[in-house]
Amino acid sequence: MFAVIRSGGKQYRVAENDVLSLDKLEGEVGAKLTLSDVLMLGGDKPKHGAPLISGASVAAEIIEQGRGPKTIAFKKKRRKNTHRKRGGRSHLTTVKITGISAGKE
Repeated sequence: MFAVIRSGGKQYRVAENDVLSLDKLEGEVGAKLTLSDVLMLGGDKPKHGAPLISGASVAAEIIEQGRGPKTIAFKKKRRKNTHRKRGGRSHLTTVKITGISAGKE
């Protein structure tokens, strides 16, 4: 069974025991999370919401709070002796999916 969840404005396809990096979520390492923005449940009988499935949730555990790789945005206007360099690192939360609940059947 798999689920499509929404977190941080992005959609992720997850199954049990998957490990993925999401935009920063509040909580300490080892804390349990419940992600309730479930857009679709797949498997033998797929189910989709409009836009969310009421009662469905995904349980996860926080593995790590960290930062992603450095990204650089470099803009240049040729022949104008003008350039701008900006960069940053996004805050990420690494989670492990521990269970998928379909809610009321």
